[in-house]
Amino acid sequence: MDTTDSARTPLPPPPATGTPGPTAPPVPAASLRLLRAAGFASNFDRFCITPMLLLIGTQLGVSLSTVMLAAGGYFLAYGLMQPVWGLTSDRIGRVRVMRISLTGGAVAALCSVSAPDVTVLIVARAAAGAFFAASIAASITYIGDTVPAPVRQGPLSELMTAFALGTAVATIVAGALAHYVSWRLAFALPGLIAAYLAVALRRLPEPPRPAPGALLAPFKVVLRSRWQWYVMAVAMLEGAVLLGFLTYIAPALESQGASATLAGAVSALYGVGSMAAAQTVKRLVGRCTPVRLIVVGGVQMAVAFGLAAAGRSVPALVACTLLLGGGWSFMHSTIQSWATGLSPAARATGVAMFGLALYAGSALASAVAAGPAEHHAYQGMFLTAAALTVPLTVAAAAGRARYRG
Repeated sequence: MDTTDSARTPLPPPPATGTPGPTAPPVPAASLRLLRAAGFASNFDRFCITPMLLLIGTQLGVSLSTVMLAAGGYFLAYGLMQPVWGLTSDRIGRVRVMRISLTGGAVAALCSVSAPDVTVLIVARAAAGAFFAASIAASITYIGDTVPAPVRQGPLSELMTAFALGTAVATIVAGALAHYVSWRLAFALPGLIAAYLAVALRRLPEPPRPAPGALLAPFKVVLRSRWQWYVMAVAMLEGAVLLGFLTYIAPALESQGASATLAGAVSALYGVGSMAAAQTVKRLVGRCTPVRLIVVGGVQMAVAFGLAAAGRSVPALVACTLLLGGGWSFMHSTIQSWATGLSPAARATGVAMFGLALYAGSALASAVAAGPAEHHAYQGMFLTAAALTVPLTVAAAAGRARYRG
């Protein structure tokens, strides 16, 4: 990847046909830093609530299942807004969408800080999820627009590293702030970062993209692809297995008497595992088949949930979170790279529909698991997650092996 270009260097105009050319220059290093920062802020805001669930419930005088509505509502809004932002991105541009959404996300995050009760908090978190939903999908689409498919997984892995860092920092910082100061401050940090990026992203040049046609034309392009539907089904199962059950790692540890700080630190190891594995994945791209990467990721996830089911001790959950992070980098980055090439004529909408399926699955799983978590039935919950990893891995690997796009 050429890292000498200035972030202010404009990209060439779109080809006359309205289709992005395959020889578009890779994204400059300064621009990639902005994309990573946007994804970092989004993941920070999304995961900061995880180690604070029990503490928020105690301070607001509500049950864990009620507080989980704030997390579940965030995931649901995050998923439902994916196609809206994707369609908007295909019409007005990737960068403009990120700036608009980050502005809204900053406001919603700061509203979470001042929420007087759980109802306002749930609404504010859902609004934050709706706005922050654009950042990661738009940054992934940006890479899809500017980096050729054979080398695309490299910069995508760099983005995944930044996303994982946001997850790790969020869980550590939020747990510490909630324990020693106030859980409200944890929501202020991503809001301030988002406000800064809404201004800083004006330096990011828009990549070439197809000329917009009829309003719903991108949906027609995307939804007539059978492979798009297949990958969306895989993404929904992946979101349920990993993101949905991942939310309960910190509460499972806190149910054993651990503090929010310790629970946050253990949860943060998911990000550490993901960052470490992302560097390995970058080196393996081109040397290992996508199918093999998917299988390695699935095995890590199955072992991780098996360890969590076997015991909720700190060592068991440390190993679990590290392996889940590794599984995410191996499996998800491979499926994500696959998704960016399914509908190049409506790439943002295709990536958005992938995101919709992913986060709808996570919201569904977290909602279904709220009841067992309320009764501390974590062993059965994690055994279920381990069992679901098997069909997920088989479906993802078999589909990728057959795909000849």
